[in-house]
Amino acid sequence: MIDVFRITTGPYANDLSGTGAKLVGGRWNRPGISVLYTSSSRALATLEVLVHAPIFAVPKDYFVLTIRLPEDSMQTVPADHLPDGWDATQPPESIKDITEEWIREGRFLVLKVPSAIVLHEYNYLVNPAHPRALEVYTLDKQPYRFDPRLMR
Repeated sequence: MIDVFRITTGPYANDLSGTGAKLVGGRWNRPGISVLYTSSSRALATLEVLVHAPIFAVPKDYFVLTIRLPEDSMQTVPADHLPDGWDATQPPESIKDITEEWIREGRFLVLKVPSAIVLHEYNYLVNPAHPRALEVYTLDKQPYRFDPRLMR
C-alpha cells in the first residue's frame, strides 16, 4: 500500500469519485472523464492547489486527506515518454489521450504521472470506475491551513 495526499474543499472532503475532474477536466483528463487526483506529498498537494488559486487569495475551508492506494495496480508514465510541452501551463491535448487509454484498458487502478510543478515529484491518478476502486480509502482527514505568506 502507498499513502498519497489530496487537498480539497470541505464539500468534497469525503468524495473520492473524481467528480470535480469529470466536470472541469484537468491536465491529465478531459471533462467527462472521472479521475481522482492525488499527490506524493502534502507539499506537492499544496502547490497543486495554489497554482490554480487567485493571486493574494488565501484558500479557506480546505482539508488534507491521506489516501491509501494499493501499490500492486499502478502504471507509471515516465516524463521522457511524454510529448514536448507536457509540463506547460497549457499542455498539449495528447497527454489526455494517455489517461483515456489507461482507463479504457482498465488494467491498473492508479496512473503515476510526473508533476508539472516540481521535477522528480509525482501525482497519482485514481480511476474511480476500476474494479479495485473500493480498495482506495481515506486514512485520515484533517483541516488544512494555507500559510498566508505563500500568497505574497
